[in-house]
Amino acid sequence: MISFLLDVEDLADTRFAISPLREIMGSLRALRDPGLYPLHIPWRRSVLGRLDPADTRLLMSLVGESRALPDFLTPRPTTFAPTLDEQLAAVRTTPPDLVRRDLLATHAPGPLPDVLHAAVVPADKPVLRFLDTLCELLRRYWEVALSPAWPQMRLVLEADITYRARQLATGGARLLFSDMHPNLRWRDGELRIDKMIGRHTVAASGQGLRLVPSLFAYKPAPPLSAAEPPMLAYPSRGTATLWTQTPTPEASALTSLLGAPRATLLHLLAEPLPTVEIARRLDVTPSAVSQHLRVLHGTGLVTRARDGRHVLYRRSPLGDRLVDQPPS
Repeated sequence: MISFLLDVEDLADTRFAISPLREIMGSLRALRDPGLYPLHIPWRRSVLGRLDPADTRLLMSLVGESRALPDFLTPRPTTFAPTLDEQLAAVRTTPPDLVRRDLLATHAPGPLPDVLHAAVVPADKPVLRFLDTLCELLRRYWEVALSPAWPQMRLVLEADITYRARQLATGGARLLFSDMHPNLRWRDGELRIDKMIGRHTVAASGQGLRLVPSLFAYKPAPPLSAAEPPMLAYPSRGTATLWTQTPTPEASALTSLLGAPRATLLHLLAEPLPTVEIARRLDVTPSAVSQHLRVLHGTGLVTRARDGRHVLYRRSPLGDRLVDQPPS
């Protein structure tokens, strides 16, 4: 078990962030161990054939046998949504001693893969050369594997953050963490992360906590080292929507009444969603979605509420009754 001790100031500085580099590293686990990521199998099939085998060997070596990831490649975001270039620039400044520490810890207690031996030699220059090579490789991998889907991925991550922020606002830290994953427990200022290989406690001591949703996390994942500031990557809601299209409802009385586009929208709005996320799931423009939402709202079938910069739409009780009607 790993624990974070959070006082009042740390809770006040609990923030969400989106990390492209974290998604890169999580996706490498999905490539290496597809059994843990059945939702990503279509993505995995499309990516593997486009990767250079030599590149794949080095990329796979960054994931430990225990599925651990190096802390220096999963850094705590310093802003809400850093770019990949900003994160890789920070990785390039990692001291050689930390590179050695994190790679050895990732593969402990087993041996280090041969392809990583240049990164743990006593001399610093070979380690720094390795770091430059690795950053260039991660950039190439991003362009092939994740960049084309990143706009859609980011929308799903932002939708998760909107939901989590509402949980925090309505139920405090207890509701936030109890709803995030079964392995998380919050009690008396301590956040416990169960079923971890590590066994240590980290006092935030004014550093706050960063919460990072990930489409490639299968359970909550704090840093490996107790010396790192508190951060927690956790499984994002909505992952199942990423690689699949929303099915069109079968012909029914509802479709006959509303038309297929509005019937599809009504089926989709069982949970609060912003216009941009609805448009992403249906692969249409936000303006087209807005037109239908205005009609559904005007007839009392959906409700809407502003949440920050988004307007969230959800089926009304009347809309629920309409959708739940059995087919004639």
